[in-house]
Amino acid sequence: MLESMDGRLPLALGFVLGMRHALDPDHLAAMATIVSRERSLPRAAIQGGIWGVGHTASLLLVGLAVVLIGAPLPVSWSRWFELAVAAMLILLGILTLLRRRHEAPAAPGARRPFLVGLMHGLAGGGALTIFVLASIRSPALALATIAIFGAGSVGGMMLMSALFALPFAWMGAPRLGSATRMLAGVASITIGVYCGYVAA
Repeated sequence: MLESMDGRLPLALGFVLGMRHALDPDHLAAMATIVSRERSLPRAAIQGGIWGVGHTASLLLVGLAVVLIGAPLPVSWSRWFELAVAAMLILLGILTLLRRRHEAPAAPGARRPFLVGLMHGLAGGGALTIFVLASIRSPALALATIAIFGAGSVGGMMLMSALFALPFAWMGAPRLGSATRMLAGVASITIGVYCGYVAA
């Protein structure tokens, strides 16, 4: 019984940490720019879910490498990934600010949120989670914990993306949507600069 509980604890903890991980400022800033022209809450939630899938995919790939090697990845790798995320946040913010106020919304795509999630999964808290999971003795349990962590991040980001899209869904208030888009762009640039400063 105790052995079974020991196996379930990392899985439950992984899901909770995944939900919490989705609320990191850099993740929220990136997704706010991505859904900044989305007028449909369900589509915005799907965009957040795609981010989570990309995030989980990179975690599983790195986690598999850690399990096979039996040792955590070099800390210097995480630093370069964090710098890449910082540059990505700045670029996303600039692109968001450059969009014209009355520009027609583009059809939602999966590529951008997937790639953004993929990059985020390699940096920051995601990479640190991989280091912790390297100490789990069972490879199967380690990979299952990563998958559950990813499921938590998918759920958390779907919820937050839908919330971010609320001002844009209320197109009866175009000024609100424009102001929120500008705020998302400025926040993304600011957080990107801060993340780059910390990582450098």
